[in-house]
Amino acid sequence: MNATKRDYYEILSVSRECDDAGLKTAYRKLALQYHPDRNPNNQDAEERFKEAAEAYSVLSDPQKRAAYDRYGHSGLQGMGAQGFDPSNFTDFGDILGDLFGFGDLFGGAGRRGAGGRARAQRGEDLRYDLEMSLEDAIRGLSVSRGGSG
Repeated sequence: MNATKRDYYEILSVSRECDDAGLKTAYRKLALQYHPDRNPNNQDAEERFKEAAEAYSVLSDPQKRAAYDRYGHSGLQGMGAQGFDPSNFTDFGDILGDLFGFGDLFGGAGRRGAGGRARAQRGEDLRYDLEMSLEDAIRGLSVSRGGSG
């Protein structure tokens, strides 16, 4: 275990009063900058990515954050906060896809990593105009697509 761990707030460059949205923004900025897919064969970038992921995993969890704020790194022992678990970050698209809409930019669309999850594809919108009386709606009238019911 590294005895000289950096402060998680310092790693993410946020204040101790930072809210959840600010944490997420700071983490995603660093994830974009240091992700191993964008920095192949760069050990320093990989370590910084892992460090940012660990900091975010602690500070985004209210219970872990409270323990960290009160006792520092020693307050997290036994809470599963030490170290980086790569299975939580199997796909770069998971990190950025919902926010920016380009999750497959790095080849992550439709992939399922170890412990990862497949993403459902959104279907096309469907619109169907139906007219019925209030009384029929209250009675639970069922209408087939043909229009008769």
